[in-house]
Amino acid sequence: MRIVIGCDHGGFDLKEAIKTWLGEWGHEVIDVGTHSRESCDYPDYAEKAAKMIVAGEADRGVLVCGTGIGIGIAANKVRGIRCATCTDTYMAAMSRAHNDANMLALGARVIGPGLAEVIVKTWLETPFEGGRHQRRLDKIHALE
Repeated sequence: MRIVIGCDHGGFDLKEAIKTWLGEWGHEVIDVGTHSRESCDYPDYAEKAAKMIVAGEADRGVLVCGTGIGIGIAANKVRGIRCATCTDTYMAAMSRAHNDANMLALGARVIGPGLAEVIVKTWLETPFEGGRHQRRLDKIHALE
């Protein structure tokens, strides 16, 4: 799977760890930045990553900022993106199974790397269930 990954300065260290895990799991990683701990604005990286998914240049995306909230909100402004901010594996699984989330947002100041690794793995491995959930996604698309 092609995974685009992006972060702001608050998420830089966790993004680097996630890149390593994704590579170890056999995924192609596309890093849109940031590439340092220098202060920057998370909407810039959320937009770059989200637009790659919409354009078909990546299959899914992982975003990281301090809380996961701001970068997730920014990504969700891009038409066609369903970004879920998750703090546990249940949220990660349900965001895929019921919502077919195509982006995951994590908070580096909220969860540690051990939990982040399990959340990302769960999110990547959980398929969309379809069925009644597709009807709800269709309603979300109609809102766009």
